[in-house]
Amino acid sequence: MSDLATLETSILDQIAAAGDEAALEAVRVAALGKKGSISALLATLGKMSPDERKTRGAAINLAKDKVTQALTARRDLLKSAALDARLASETIDVTLPLRDTAAEAGRIHPLSQVWDELTTIFADMGFSVAEGPDIETDDYNFTKLNFPEGHPAREMHDTFFFHPKEDGSRMLLRTHTSPVQVRTMLSQKPPIRVICPGRTYRIDSDATHTPQFHQVEGLVIDKSSHLGHLKWILHEFCKAFFEVDHINMRFRPSFFPFTEPSLEVDIQCRRDKGEIRFGEGEDWLEILGCGMVHPNVLRACGIDPDEYQGFAWGMGIDRIAMLKYGIADLRQLFDSDVRWLSHYGFKPLEVPTLAGGLST
Repeated sequence: MSDLATLETSILDQIAAAGDEAALEAVRVAALGKKGSISALLATLGKMSPDERKTRGAAINLAKDKVTQALTARRDLLKSAALDARLASETIDVTLPLRDTAAEAGRIHPLSQVWDELTTIFADMGFSVAEGPDIETDDYNFTKLNFPEGHPAREMHDTFFFHPKEDGSRMLLRTHTSPVQVRTMLSQKPPIRVICPGRTYRIDSDATHTPQFHQVEGLVIDKSSHLGHLKWILHEFCKAFFEVDHINMRFRPSFFPFTEPSLEVDIQCRRDKGEIRFGEGEDWLEILGCGMVHPNVLRACGIDPDEYQGFAWGMGIDRIAMLKYGIADLRQLFDSDVRWLSHYGFKPLEVPTLAGGLST
């Protein structure tokens, strides 16, 4: 019996010393497994007399029960300690604000936002969007738009030309989106109502100019189009884009090779503490150019100027974005500064609509 007591004490000490569930399982197998020390003692009961089996069996079973209970208690303690350790290492401070989702953290660039805004406005007036290549021919970019030979815009210091081809002609990066108007008039029969947004390129760089910038031009060709229609379209656009109920405009005579007569458009504004407010004040700000499409342009595109006439306008998308959203330096639009974009950008799901607001 003294040997049994010694074995029991040894097993209980091993159970208490087990540092994890794997070590505890090893102690259980050594004591209660098929070849365990207590199992071996139980196997000897069959060779004993009935009286001896009764006495010896009760002692062995009592030792087995104590070991089993000790194993269960130690296992529960180890599981609890493991859970506490895991909770301590994976603690989450629920008082911290939630991280933004990808849709919330991302931002729409102001140029993309303004592109969507003006497309929404003109689409509401019945205009479709026309697009063309950034690399253009001299014919589409200049000749068909009534630019005469020797015009400054045809010079290397103003336009990005490619190397001459074998026939002497040179491709170029378009200096305006007007070639899209030419392509539209060559491919469609009047009536035509399109806007032409896109990238343009000129050799120019300072706080208000970049070598690559964005323009949107509009074109209407019909039998009865006139300047009154043009004025209404531009007036409604400016009201919707700058989100004011009324805005005064004035038209000044100007010159563009592709329009006759040609006009510069100023809009009413008030300059106050570095900000510009539209629809109020006594100042004026030039915002775009426009005019009636020159008969030479119509003829070059296969349209009879005696039957059809039209008007066109153009403005810088970058410029009107800066005016509406208070961006001081044009170059900031292309710096790719995430901090700047987080301030001036728009959330992806805030889709501009005329009903819901363009810049909310």
